[in-house]
Order: sequence, then structure tokens, then C-alpha cells
Amino acid sequence: MFDNIFSKVTKAPEFPPEFNWVNTKEPLSLEKLRGHVIVLDFWTYCCINCMHTLPILAELEKKYSDMPVVFIGVHSAKFFNEQDRKNIEQAVARYEISHPVLVDEKMAVWNKFGINGWPTIAIIDPNGILVYRQSGEGQKEMIEDTIDVILEKHERSHTLAREPIKIAKTIKKSSATLSFPGKISVSKDMIAISDSNHNRVIVTDLSGKVLHIIGSGKIGLEDGKFTDAAFFRPQGVVWKDDFIFVADTENHALRKIDLQNNHVTTLVGTGKQGPWRSSGGRGKEVSISSPWDVAVKDDLVFIAMAGNHQIWVYDINTDLTKPFAGNGQEDIIDGNRMQAHLAQPSGIFIHDDTIYFVDSETSSVREIDLKTQYVRTIAGHGLFAFGYKDGKISESLFQHSLGLCVTTNKIFVADTYNSSIRVIDQKNDSVMTLIGKQGMSTTCRLDDPSCDTLELYEPSDVKWYQDKLYIADTNNHIIRVYDLMTNILETLDIQI
Repeated sequence: MFDNIFSKVTKAPEFPPEFNWVNTKEPLSLEKLRGHVIVLDFWTYCCINCMHTLPILAELEKKYSDMPVVFIGVHSAKFFNEQDRKNIEQAVARYEISHPVLVDEKMAVWNKFGINGWPTIAIIDPNGILVYRQSGEGQKEMIEDTIDVILEKHERSHTLAREPIKIAKTIKKSSATLSFPGKISVSKDMIAISDSNHNRVIVTDLSGKVLHIIGSGKIGLEDGKFTDAAFFRPQGVVWKDDFIFVADTENHALRKIDLQNNHVTTLVGTGKQGPWRSSGGRGKEVSISSPWDVAVKDDLVFIAMAGNHQIWVYDINTDLTKPFAGNGQEDIIDGNRMQAHLAQPSGIFIHDDTIYFVDSETSSVREIDLKTQYVRTIAGHGLFAFGYKDGKISESLFQHSLGLCVTTNKIFVADTYNSSIRVIDQKNDSVMTLIGKQGMSTTCRLDDPSCDTLELYEPSDVKWYQDKLYIADTNNHIIRVYDLMTNILETLDIQI
């Protein structure tokens, strides 16, 4: 909702001086920033709409980099896990955010500014007056126009700062072998890993020996040989014979890796984010929105389309893609597949004639019966019903889960914001914690390949293969291997 407040004087409230800041060496204040145009982005790092806004802000930051314009993130958390400063620091690093971020404790700043939805942009003029506030995606032109008008007005009145303030970034890139690995797929003794922030896909054997590196590491949407191809923070990967299908998330594309011919091809997507509603069409002619994971059955690729709150399907033979489940409304409502409400599906897995998926924003695990075409919730309760609780399935609580896999009797869930691997046993009507949240120590180092006691840190995926679980331990920048027979957790020794 847009608040037209240019016609009245609304003094922006000062930032609480005791609150923590991320990505700046010292706290900021409105007084310190007087003479600057201040653009506030109220966000929370789980939110797909917030993720869609970040590239727009990055583009505008570059445009106004030599002018008295300051961009500030106000992180007003939805989930418990997102309230922790160190977790926010990880999110800032993961999304390569260049501006400072205020940790909005208990949503105090959110309430002072009268915010009611993520993301919301608020703009403050050089005199400290709130002149713009609007929620939702797609505000680039309005933000740009507002900044330009303010700069012109205050240039005439000589109320602009003479020199833009210098704010030193404090978040540094990780030097680990992997950078925020997102998803895993295992087949024929080979592991495909989306090395998301290195913008590539890596294939190893079961010992961690690297067999293929797919992608130059540069951000882009480029097909071709492995050394020339470019991705942008890919997430989901899945094997089909000698091919790997990839959810190239921030390119808004579905890609195919051909290991026999050393070649990457774009199957779906234009490279631009698609609209909220779309009926689909022919592969490269269709714009899609934040594909987060992929699964294959026969000649169909199913896509967890986080940005549309839907599951999509791509037919390999016809080159056609379209929505398969979800009406685009964000909620947790069961029903026939196209009438059901989903909420940012972020992990997908097919077992027999059932599609299993995790809806991260409702912290739920759900299924689609391919015979009856019905969407049913297995665990989960609502958009703001989350936590950590084992026991009966109907009483269990998860927190923004991003990945899963299924065997004959069990569903293994990467319960991301609980930094745990949980197990759903439908036969025994139970949920239990397999790894995490039960007193594991944190005594070993991240760079120690023999480490077997380090806690998981926001794991984004889990896959079963030959009585072992392969886990994308995302914020630890490593792959973990849990032996279900011996209960030993180890780190996969990947050498590049």
C-alpha cells in the first residue's frame, strides 16, 4: 500500500541507539545522515519477495554511489532464527548485500515506521522527513523518481550534504572451498552439488574427489562448455541418466548439464523474473520466478517455483512448461492441485507416484498424489505457526525447512532454521530429530575435514543414498555425510 505523505510533514523516528548493526563499522543515526537521502528496506531474509528486491536496490546503489544517498536494510525478522545477529550476517554475506543493515529487535523500528508487510521501502529526505513508504516488489521506477525529485529539490535549497558519507563494509566473502552450497543429488556413486555463491555446480565421487566443475564462476546466463557456462546462485539439482537439471535460481531459469558432451543448455527462462501469474508456454520464451528445486519423473521435470508459490512442470519431449500445482496465493490450503494454496515451495522430491515438497513460509511438509491429483499437508499449520517440536506429526513444529528426501518408510527433512535433520515416520505417526538440537558440541573447526561434532548451520538439503544421508550444511560451507548404520557424522573432503 502506498502512503502519499508528501503533503504532510512526518518526522522519521530516530534509530534506537542500542540496536546492533551489520556490515558497518559503527552505528548510524538520522542525525549522522542529515543531508542525505535515506532509503530504508524493511526485509527478512526468508522472504522471496525481499530477495527479489535486493537486485533492484543493488542497481540503484550503484547509480547513486557518488551522491548523498544512503541505502539501509532494516532486518525485521519473521522467524525466531532470523532474530540472531550472526544469522543475519550470514544472510548479508549470502546475498552479497553491500549496504549496512540494522538489526530491528522485536520489530521496534518496523512499528515506529508503521510497516505492515515485507518488503517495504521507506525514503527519508535530507531534513529527516519521511516522504515515501510502499510495500511489495517492483518499485524500482518509483524509488528512482522519488530520489531524483528529492535530490533536485534539496540541491536548490542547499540542504544536501556536500560529500556523501563513507560507510565501510565489514562482511567479507568466505574463502572456503564451497560457498553456501544449496542442494544435492546423488546417483551412480556421484554427487551433484550446487555451489551457489560460487555460481557453479560441482560433481564429485562419494569420497569427495572432484570429477567436474560446471560453470566459470562468473555471474551470468551463458550456455556452452563447462568452463564457459555461467550461472547465478543456482539451487536445486537432480540427476537423470547422464544429465543434471539445475534450478538456476537468480537467473530465473531451468538449465541442463550434459556430462557426456561437456555442455550446458538453458531449457526454460529468459533470464528475467516472470510475473506472479503465468500460464506457461515454450521453454525459453517463458519468464519464470525463482525456481528453487527440481525433481524428475520419467520425462517430466517438476520445479519448486518459490517466486510464484507453485509447483511447475517441464516436459522434456515437448519443450513446454506450465504450472502444475498451486493457484499462486500464499497459504497452506489443501485441495485439488490447481486449487491448493502453497507458500514458497523450496524443496521437492518424488517417490513412487507422490511428489513431496516443503513449503518454507508455512514451515510445512506436503505431498501431491499423482493419481488423485490432490495436495495434502503432512506436517505444518500456517504462515506464522513455526517452532521446534518432536512427537506426533499433527503436533510437530518445523521452522522454514528448505529440503527433503523420501525413502519407503521415512521422510528426511532439512529443517533449515532449526539447524536440524528431522525424520517423519508416517507409519508410526511420529517426528523425531536425527541430527541437531540435542546438545551437539561445537568444538571442531570448519576447516578440519575430520570434524564430526560441528553443529549443522542452516542446512538447505538432505539426500539419502546407500544408507547414508548427504547434507548441504549451507552456512558452514560444507557437505556432511551421516551414516545411518553407525550414527557417525562426517564432513565430505572436497578438494578443488
